[in-house]
Amino acid sequence: MTPDEFSADQFQVLVNEAMASLPQRFRDAMVNMAIVVEDEPTLDQLREVEVEPPDTIYGIYEGIPLPERQWAQGNVLPDKITIFRVPILEDSVDEDDIVVGIGETLIHEVGHYFGLSEEEIMEIEEKYWSGEALE
Repeated sequence: MTPDEFSADQFQVLVNEAMASLPQRFRDAMVNMAIVVEDEPTLDQLREVEVEPPDTIYGIYEGIPLPERQWAQGNVLPDKITIFRVPILEDSVDEDDIVVGIGETLIHEVGHYFGLSEEEIMEIEEKYWSGEALE
């Protein structure tokens, strides 16, 4: 799909629904966190995750993962999860694909916030899509 076929408002609604579908205890544990939608990643964001254009990413977590925080951490800007609208739309054929792209991206970036490994994140994604309870 193209960004012209699916508005920013429609996309934001799907992001909000994906957030609401996360178990309450995970949402409650995400403090001082901003979840935003941007059209595309910046060159700095791509460099940060070692991706070279024309390759791109669907989302990025920027902050200090919970397990890496020091006891004195405080008075800091919020951690941020950014979901990138254009790459998800361009790789989607229909709204179902968009929902999957947003859901997997959100789970992945929330996993980084909690300090999970890539393997642990993939395991959670599989449980999420199979309807299994997330622990």
